[in-house]
Amino acid sequence: MSQIHAKNALITGGASGIGKGMGLQLLKKGLHTLVIWDINENLMQSTAQEFTEAGYRVKIYKVDVMNTNEVIQTAEKVKQDVGKIDILINNAGVIVGKFFMDHTHADIDKTMGINSSALMHITKEFLGEMIQTRQGHIVNIASAAGMVSNPKMSVYAASKFSVVGWSESLRLEMEETRSQVKITTVTPFYISTGMFEGVKSSIIPIVKPHVAVRKIIYGIEHDKLYVRMPGIVYWIYFVKGLLPVRWFDTVVGKWFGMHKSMDEFKGRS
Repeated sequence: MSQIHAKNALITGGASGIGKGMGLQLLKKGLHTLVIWDINENLMQSTAQEFTEAGYRVKIYKVDVMNTNEVIQTAEKVKQDVGKIDILINNAGVIVGKFFMDHTHADIDKTMGINSSALMHITKEFLGEMIQTRQGHIVNIASAAGMVSNPKMSVYAASKFSVVGWSESLRLEMEETRSQVKITTVTPFYISTGMFEGVKSSIIPIVKPHVAVRKIIYGIEHDKLYVRMPGIVYWIYFVKGLLPVRWFDTVVGKWFGMHKSMDEFKGRS
């Protein structure tokens, strides 16, 4: 089981949403220092003030995770300021939410950069010390969209499919080398945060932020390989492998209404 008490954790996108929620829960469980990386300095300041006034130790760093040089430089600063990061939660993400033809090249680069490539660069910076000390836990927040595709999510799905594949490969490498570094891949359905404002789901329940936070923290404590939510997400690969493509499209897309779930998507303003 991964220890939280007296450890240091870094959460990207940790100033709001489930990132903020996970940070608070880790602190309540005795975390020594919470490191927050985010692009929104105002939100970071208010979150840090809130947590500090509650008696917790928090360090904040404004980081554009698309900028690899900035990631490397800030990671070095974190190591100097805080020391070893024991728990890394790659949580930062974005979604455009429109048909592929309506994406700009900038939309594509931003989505793939933040949702996919950034996780690898950030992990690269902290993994070495975890391997050296034979202790650490990396949590990669992917998505059920990394298991099954959906209209108006093409680039987002591509980025999350990438995360799932990389995260699973990283886990196998850590196990093969007996590094003792744990990898948890998280694939939630829609979570009711501002990021997915406007999405609709008639059958599969949209995940509440506090439920997502609780399940992910439990996954860290119990070294879960995967955290999927709600429970029906665990069946996606089985059903997808069992049914012909057109049948799967009908069951998931039409009967479950998934292909219309993004019709009223607004996202974060």
